[in-house]
Amino acid sequence: MLNSITDGLLCCLMGKTTNAVGPLDSVESSNGYSFMEVKPGRILRVRHSTPNRLAPERPEETQPEEPERGTVHCKRKITVYRNGQLVIENLGDAVRSEILHCQNSSGEPNSTVELELSDLAGQAPAQGPAGTPGCGTREAAAAPGKRRKRKPKKVVNIDCKKQITSCKGTHSDVVLFFIHGVGGSLDIWKEQLDFFTNLGCEHGSSSAPQIAAAYTFYALAEDMRAVFKRYAKKRNILIGHSYGVSFCTFLAHEYPDLVHKVIMINGGGPTALEPSLCSIFNMPTCVLHCLSPCLAWSFLKAGFARQGAKEKQLLKEGNAFNVSSFVLRAMMSGQYWPEGDEVYHAELAVPVLLVHGMHDKFVPVEEDQRMAEILLIAFLKVIDEGSHMVMMECPETVNTLLHEFVLWEPE
Repeated sequence: MLNSITDGLLCCLMGKTTNAVGPLDSVESSNGYSFMEVKPGRILRVRHSTPNRLAPERPEETQPEEPERGTVHCKRKITVYRNGQLVIENLGDAVRSEILHCQNSSGEPNSTVELELSDLAGQAPAQGPAGTPGCGTREAAAAPGKRRKRKPKKVVNIDCKKQITSCKGTHSDVVLFFIHGVGGSLDIWKEQLDFFTNLGCEHGSSSAPQIAAAYTFYALAEDMRAVFKRYAKKRNILIGHSYGVSFCTFLAHEYPDLVHKVIMINGGGPTALEPSLCSIFNMPTCVLHCLSPCLAWSFLKAGFARQGAKEKQLLKEGNAFNVSSFVLRAMMSGQYWPEGDEVYHAELAVPVLLVHGMHDKFVPVEEDQRMAEILLIAFLKVIDEGSHMVMMECPETVNTLLHEFVLWEPE
């Protein structure tokens, strides 16, 4: 079993592997594994393989007669006032897409959306729910009449051009990174990994040690940064689930020129992370170990839309929630990321597909709707039959959505 969230940072991983971390002289390099030192004393054993691809029928380079194909002008102004109000002005192109059969797409290209930082869900849009592209095509209710000028606390201007292209399995410059959430492993991506592997994607894996300090957000983020820098190519697609979405956001923010697209599955709203002081996961590890059966049963009830034999089998054999009490406690208490607020998410200029299972009891749909409002280029798709583990419950639907988004490019 892979206990760490870093196990899920991979490029279309195939099959199960046994990972280990330790001193360089205590682990043998075999079966295609290699060692990577992310920092002094921190050694990851990583496996990375490149599939044999057939020569493409036509050159992959952009045709010279279409230099502007897929190019989107990303321009917006983000203003934060001292009273907590967030004002986002979208001044660039409005992206349109038909892959999700979106409705209510009559918004104007240039518009303003006003939001309150203190209210995460109260300002949800009255129109354009799941499937509405973009986030700045609506204006929240504001007090009409006179408005005196206020001095903003912070102003962020974004002005860049992004070339969004179709990514196929035959393209050698495309890499997919999968990042799972707390308690998961690469097994939760089995259906997606098999699907994209058949399309000719690369694969690899890594792991983390059994010390609590290695499971804080910043420690995991630095591990992921190191692995990403090692295996990233020209066009990289990040696919995250639950807590893993935060790391997708981190990498997309740190490497805007390398991250081509992002897929967020039941990731929640654009909020900063802070561990709860009154949480069951603050109990001693031995107590959590005794409560493991109850925690697994609770996850089955909240993480799956149904609780039949199929779901119980996915929970057990699919390792949907199979984590040691030590790792669970360390990861839950290490979720501290104050920088990841709405402004941080609003600065992203990368296309994002949001996938949400309607029956998810961990992440309300309003949080993903809020995320779609904040992001510059976003598409929200709600799957009625799914819950928190929607990629395991509805693999065909999720695979289709992911594949269409990977192939999508603006006209």
